[in-house]
Amino acid sequence: MIRKKQFIGSILMLSLHGYVAAEPELGKPDTGGQVVFVLELAKRFSRLGYRVDIVTRRFEKQPQFDKINEALQIWRIPFGGNQFIRKEDMHDHLGEFLTNFLAAIRSRRIAYDVVNSHYWDAGWAGQKIAEELYIPHIHTPHSLGSWKRQSMDGDPQKLEQTYRFEERIRREFLIYRSCDQVITTTEEQSELLKSEYDLTEKNITVIPPGIDENRFTPVPGLKRTELRERLGMTTPTIYAVGRMAANKGYDLLIQALPTTQRLVPHARLLLAAGSDNSSRDQEQEAQLRTIAQDAGVLEAVKWAQYIPDEEMPDYYRAAGVFALSSRYEPFGMTAIEAMACGTPTVITVHGGLHELIDFGTQALFADPLNPEEYGAILAFPLRYPNLADELSIEGSRFARRTFGWTGIAKRTLAVFDQFKGKYTDPELETQ
Repeated sequence: MIRKKQFIGSILMLSLHGYVAAEPELGKPDTGGQVVFVLELAKRFSRLGYRVDIVTRRFEKQPQFDKINEALQIWRIPFGGNQFIRKEDMHDHLGEFLTNFLAAIRSRRIAYDVVNSHYWDAGWAGQKIAEELYIPHIHTPHSLGSWKRQSMDGDPQKLEQTYRFEERIRREFLIYRSCDQVITTTEEQSELLKSEYDLTEKNITVIPPGIDENRFTPVPGLKRTELRERLGMTTPTIYAVGRMAANKGYDLLIQALPTTQRLVPHARLLLAAGSDNSSRDQEQEAQLRTIAQDAGVLEAVKWAQYIPDEEMPDYYRAAGVFALSSRYEPFGMTAIEAMACGTPTVITVHGGLHELIDFGTQALFADPLNPEEYGAILAFPLRYPNLADELSIEGSRFARRTFGWTGIAKRTLAVFDQFKGKYTDPELETQ
């Protein structure tokens, strides 16, 4: 006789925008670090004895379910039609999501112990679900509308039309004031929640993102040389990877390259931004090519676009230096992955990660809004092998010890446990 597996509890994780999948195509629109964050956290929850549903939006030709293991699945709920919807417009369709999701769990008699939502669109829906089901709601913002608005250059009216900041910030305020706890990834985010959204210290817990320490590992020098030959990175190479988005600062990185080349004449940039099947990404790449042409470095930039997930560690390992040049960055998971692989890393000062590292030992940081400063700092690990070795060893040690996913999951579960049994359905109390 086969016994049905008993779980410690049941967790609903909400991540509604982008292409959430068991094997996500990172770099597709609105599909980046947050998807990795949610998947890895959910996998650790399931290993620790919990049943987990990652609920997202069903559109295009996606299946209803991706079963990852006995305890974990991705469940796609249809709403908002069959076409991609960018995250800035997702809230127009959240009412339909709530109706469809609540009907689905009731028809299947599914119960959850806690809602853990990610980003503000899922946060708004998660709060409504928590209130409907009488369960706690723990929210992870990933980024803050107020911070993003302050960090972006351009015409305010056009930015408002594109990003809908007023609506986002209004709803964020209600989410943060209504949910049981907000989990931020950095102290800087916590301070912004207190100053911009009027939260108190007791409503915030800081837990950084994690990495898969079994995937992102350093390799010996001979292996690194082989990777550089295979991936075409035999010249001093700066590597950057991520979604094609204005806040990632790829234009700033390109503008910093002339300074780097004055110090390291053969330096090259490998830019893996976006995916190869998005017209929006192709348009933005064309704009970046124009910037590179104007800066006189077009021939020094290689455009890799989408990097398969299984190849990502090797690209990190082969690079001479990894660059995180964001205008703002809530955390910067790619930088931690690069450091874990033993790659010297230069991060932005416009985010919380730089506050955690020991400059010159574990990583370097600079202001990408100052192209000469950022370009010079990028050159340091390429010019000085002893510095590169120090950053490789200490950066990897720091990243792997500090950001392993199992420890991050246990800290998150401890937050969930604080609110266990807090709410009771009034109808059950009268029975």
